[in-house]
Amino acid sequence: MLGAIIGDIAGSRFEFRNYRKKDFVLFAPDSTYTDDSVMTAAVAQALLKAKEDYSDLSQQAIQSMKDLGNSHPDRGYGFHFYQWLFEDQKPYQSYGNGAAMRVSPCAYAALSLAQAISLADAVTRVSHDHSEGMKGAEVTAGAVYLALHGRSKQEIRQYTERKYPIAFTIDEIRDTYEFDASCQGTIPQALECFYESKDFEDAIRIAVSLGGDSDTIAAITGSIAEAYYGIPNTLRIQAVSCLDTELLRIVNRFEEKYPSKTL
Repeated sequence: MLGAIIGDIAGSRFEFRNYRKKDFVLFAPDSTYTDDSVMTAAVAQALLKAKEDYSDLSQQAIQSMKDLGNSHPDRGYGFHFYQWLFEDQKPYQSYGNGAAMRVSPCAYAALSLAQAISLADAVTRVSHDHSEGMKGAEVTAGAVYLALHGRSKQEIRQYTERKYPIAFTIDEIRDTYEFDASCQGTIPQALECFYESKDFEDAIRIAVSLGGDSDTIAAITGSIAEAYYGIPNTLRIQAVSCLDTELLRIVNRFEEKYPSKTL
């Protein structure tokens, strides 16, 4: 899950002022975590609090998102999600990429690919219950699960292209790609950033350089890249220094139960 948080932090300062090159400072003084990190932590917390069979996971997800949303109210939530978070917790047929950016912890808790998808469904349908939102969460969680369990990029691509066929390279679309907050407009791009990368940091740099919704694309890319490559300890140290005590506590508790790859 920390890979998603690192992508979010690195991309945060470029979301509305895109920089379409890879030669940027990864952690700058104005880099910060956004709603992507907060909601990823909320999903992690929900998994930690849920019953062993995860039968109450959806309810735990609602409660954790509400609790962390209230303690982190100004982190760039989308308009409709903000309404959902602070007013009425009913699903609202969203196909926004928030469905995918927060779902990576499900892959770590899962014992199978099928369970990763089931857990992703449980934490997604509470808000992003549009078919595109559900698909985005499922494919992202599945890709993270496969990467975590040693599958090759070719095998992961075969899995994701059942739902998201990709017929472009990042270089081909970088100059013309525009902001798009939908699953269908960001997940294929985030996947391709991962497929073209050579290591974790390179994946984040490619994702941010694409432009558009930089923090969320980098969060989705980073979640898969972490599972596949692991995170260099230097980046891990820099990332956790950006988090407040509450989020850091959740990250530490989750990684104690579900260890991630370290380099």
